Amino acid sequence: VGAGPVGENVADRARAAGLTVALVESELVGGECSYWACMPSKALLRPVVALAEARRLPGAREAVTGRLDAAAVLARRDSFTSHWKDDGQAGWVKDIGAQLVRGHGRLDGPRRVTVTQPDGSETLLTARHAVVLATGSRAVVPDLPGVAEAGPWTSREATSSSVVPERLAVVGGGVVGVEMATAWNALGSEVTLLVRGAGLLPNLEPFAGDLVTAGLTEAGVDVRTEASVTELHRPDPDGPVTLTLNDGSELEVDEILFATGRAPRSEDLGLDTVGLKPGSWLEVDDSCRVTAVADGWLWAVGDVNHRALLTHQGKYQGRITGDAIGALAAGRPLDTTPWGSHTATSDAASVPQVVFTDPEVAAVGLTAAQAERAGLRVRAVDYEIGRVAGASLYADGYQGRARIVVDLDREVLVGATFVGAAVSELLHSATIAITAEVPLSRLWHAVPSYPTISEVWLRLLETYRG
Repeated sequence: VGAGPVGENVADRARAAGLTVALVESELVGGECSYWACMPSKALLRPVVALAEARRLPGAREAVTGRLDAAAVLARRDSFTSHWKDDGQAGWVKDIGAQLVRGHGRLDGPRRVTVTQPDGSETLLTARHAVVLATGSRAVVPDLPGVAEAGPWTSREATSSSVVPERLAVVGGGVVGVEMATAWNALGSEVTLLVRGAGLLPNLEPFAGDLVTAGLTEAGVDVRTEASVTELHRPDPDGPVTLTLNDGSELEVDEILFATGRAPRSEDLGLDTVGLKPGSWLEVDDSCRVTAVADGWLWAVGDVNHRALLTHQGKYQGRITGDAIGALAAGRPLDTTPWGSHTATSDAASVPQVVFTDPEVAAVGLTAAQAERAGLRVRAVDYEIGRVAGASLYADGYQGRARIVVDLDREVLVGATFVGAAVSELLHSATIAITAEVPLSRLWHAVPSYPTISEVWLRLLETYRG
C-alpha cells in the first residue's frame, strides 16, 4: 500500500523472488519524492548552486551577469516531475510484472486490503504472504489562530509552485526550511527564515548550521533565530498574510511556508481493524515487520515506521523487506544478525544525508554529541577544507569544514560531516568506511587523488595521528 519509491523497491524485490505483487496507490506512482520532494527540490536548487559557484571563479565570474531565469528553472523542475504525470512509473510497474491498483487502500482485517477506487467501487485484495504499508508521511502545519484562512504552503507547494512570491516567510530551521529558503531567495523572493531554536539544522554538528546560516545571510536571506509565529491574518485569500511573532512584532509576506515536521500517513489505513492506533507511527523490528501484529504478516517501510525519514533509507528498507518476504515465502529462515541480509542495520549505524544548500552539508553516522550520549568513548577530529589544494582550485575563498568522529576503543569511524561546495560527493566514501567498520590503520593506505577536495581525508587522518 503506497507506490512511492519505497513501495516500488519492495515490489521489485518480491517480484524477483517469484511472488505475485499488487501495488496500491491513491495519488501518483512514484510518490512524494518524485513529485513534491527530492526531485523537484533538487531541480530548483541545482541552478542556484551552479550560479553561486561560477561567481567564485575569476573568468567565470565575469561571464555571469544578472539573476537566475526563474521561468527556465521552474520549467526544468517541471520536466523532472514529468509535469506531475506518472505514465512512465506506472509503465515500470507493469514491466516488472506487478499489478497496479489505483485507489485508497485500507486494511480490512488480517491480510486483507480494501481499495476504494476513484469511481467509488471497491476491490478486495487478500495477501497470501504479506501486506506492506509504505504510505510515507505528510507535512505538519501547526494549529495557530488564523492558519486555515492563511492557506500556508507546505513542502508540496514549496516544490511545485509556478509563481515566485515577492515576499516569503519560511518557518523552520531543518532541512526543508533551509533548502527552500535557499531556492526561493535565489529565484527572486525576499525570504525571511524564522527559526524557533538557537540555530539551523539542530540534528547535525553545530558548525554545519553555523556555516549554512552564514551562507544564507550572505545570499540575502533574513535569518531570525528564537523566532516563532503566534498568529496569522489574511483577510483576502489573494492578498498578503500578516504574521504576529513571539516578540509581538508583525511581518507581512505574500506566502508563508511551514517546514515544521512530519506526521505519518496512517490515519486512514484501517489500522484499527488489526488492533493498531490510527494516525500512529508503526513500530517495526529490524526487518521492518510490525511488532504489534501477530503472525508477522504486516510490514511497514519508509517514513511511516519513523526509523529514518529519508527516501534512500526507505528504499533500503524496501529492499531488505522484499528479500525477507521472499525468503519466508520460500520457507527459508531470515538472516537477522547485524548487517545480515534481512536486517536494516544501516538505519541506526550509518544513515547518510545531504542538505543541498550553499554551502552543502553532507553527514553520515553519529555526531560527536550523539556518540557520547550513546556511551562511546570518541574523539572529534576537524579540518578546514579550504586548506586543501583541491578546494582552493575549486573556488576562490572556499569555506568549509570536515569532521570525523572516531571510536577510540575500536579505532573506527562512527560519524563524519562535511560542509562546503561539492562535499556531497565525499559522502559515500565516509558511508562505506563507517558501514564496513574500516580500521583507521587501513584507511591510512587509501590514498586520495591530488589535487582533489577528497584529500581532506588524508588531512583528517594526519590530524588524528598527530
